[in-house]
Amino acid sequence: MTHNGEDTAPVKRPEVTGLRLASDGPDAQPMPAPDPPDLPHDRSQAILEAAKQIGALLKRAGHTFALAGSVAVYAHGGSRYLQHDADFAILPEDAEAVAATLREAGLGVRTPLEDWLLKTTCHGQNVDIIFALAHQPVTREMLDRAHVLPVDSVLMPVLCPTDLIHSLISAFSEHYCDFGSVLPVARAVREKVDWDAVRAACGDQPMPAAFLFLLERLNVIDAQEGQP
Repeated sequence: MTHNGEDTAPVKRPEVTGLRLASDGPDAQPMPAPDPPDLPHDRSQAILEAAKQIGALLKRAGHTFALAGSVAVYAHGGSRYLQHDADFAILPEDAEAVAATLREAGLGVRTPLEDWLLKTTCHGQNVDIIFALAHQPVTREMLDRAHVLPVDSVLMPVLCPTDLIHSLISAFSEHYCDFGSVLPVARAVREKVDWDAVRAACGDQPMPAAFLFLLERLNVIDAQEGQP
């Protein structure tokens, strides 16, 4: 997809090693191919490298934050198969300072149409800097509950499992209700979650309540007291 007339610009093609110009003469030798850059072995590792670098930057700058999303699930013992991006939760009032830190490190910061996050790119991977989770502002209390965990050898604050699950299932609505993507997460961290707190926070909403009922029927969590 192109934007702002980019489709009329000439396409830059990669260099072809071994191509010999006419002036080289018949005995000229092709230039050796450059050594390939050190790239992560897979997409999941690339996302982890991005999370590590951003986390290290935020730590050095003294920002209050916590790792969120699928990389946070991985830090709590979940799957290492990461498909999307790295997510960080910050306080709304810290957004400008965090953006300045990222820019000073040479990273571009984008402000999308959504008014609850910033975006950057690191190691070719998208990184979301989020200051509202499931339509609720990130709070200092939430960040204070974060666990300091190793993320592929780099220590950083990670959203606690209860807040992590709450943020995921509170986002369910009639327009977005992907139980299949959150079910493995719930299985991975179920013993670390205060499910009573999750029920109290969002269990009266139709879609989160349906997901909690599914977890009960699958024996992922115990049924609520007083329920069959």
